Amino acid sequence: MTPREGTGILFKSAARDWMHAHIPPHRHPSTQNPPHKQTVNPAGGSQASAAGVLVGHPFDTVKVRLQVQSVDKPLYRGTFHCFQSIIRQETMTGLYKGIGSPMMGLTFINAIVFGVQGNTMRMLAEDTPMNQFLAGAAAGAIQCVICCPMELAKTRMQMQGTGEKKSSSRKVYKNSLDCLARIYQREGLRGVNRGMVTTLIRETPGFGVYFLAYDLLTRSLGCEPEDPYMIPKLLFAGGMSGIASWLSTYPVDVIKSRLQADGVGGQYQYSSIMDCTRKSIQREGWRVFTRGLTSTLLRAFPVNAATFATVTLFLLYVRPEEGSKDCEAASASHQAALQQQAQPSSL
Repeated sequence: MTPREGTGILFKSAARDWMHAHIPPHRHPSTQNPPHKQTVNPAGGSQASAAGVLVGHPFDTVKVRLQVQSVDKPLYRGTFHCFQSIIRQETMTGLYKGIGSPMMGLTFINAIVFGVQGNTMRMLAEDTPMNQFLAGAAAGAIQCVICCPMELAKTRMQMQGTGEKKSSSRKVYKNSLDCLARIYQREGLRGVNRGMVTTLIRETPGFGVYFLAYDLLTRSLGCEPEDPYMIPKLLFAGGMSGIASWLSTYPVDVIKSRLQADGVGGQYQYSSIMDCTRKSIQREGWRVFTRGLTSTLLRAFPVNAATFATVTLFLLYVRPEEGSKDCEAASASHQAALQQQAQPSSL
């Protein structure tokens, strides 16, 4: 796990870049100095993401099991039956298989996503929905370097021991790091990055839609720091952004999961992305691209609502003295844009 100090530094740097791109100086709470606001811990964003992983991981395990299961001999009839079966056969710990991988990677992914998105917005110089999409897409593409191996280990761990009793001693991998190490020994760097292309295809437009939807919703809802209903609005905007992002690229996620889970039993079914897509459609029809969607959407709203709201509130109210310095440094670059924008800026 990353030390607490490292988490604070990484997220704090990313947060400052994101704040420059999203919060005009005259609207930053440090200039308004509301007396009733409290300072947020610098590691707040990463803590929120960790909580999101803990809450959402069981839904992700169900999603992966449903996406990958054999159509000839299906173990699960649906989302609820999958939950029941995993708990009955593998206990509650079965729902949390593979959680070590996202827990280790979330700090770096947070830093990359919000840091790249914020810096890209500063380079584009104008806060528009299209620029939000481009900045989000850039962030999504770059974080794939960490996301792909992380999700490979997560998927392999989630599939390990499917349908077996907890007492079964058949374990190929001890943990996520052992999983990646064994894959590297057998297949090299190419094996560790299995599914990289599908991850790029999913994450690049997915993060673009993610930030675009959040931008449009916060603009339309009028999320201002002085708004008494700001937090419910942020929760709604974050949750709906997560749903929109998943819906936009979910078919690609099904293919990615199948490619990364391929070979778990020692036999490979797919030779490429197109081969996996063709075989999946031939055997299961177009409905294959909706497998596991219910559990994904059940997870998407609360997890993304909490994450985006926490990040935004963190950026608004973290350390007023630092905010004042940042706002003074950024005021000149923002002044021209503020004069040109007739519509309210998003958070």
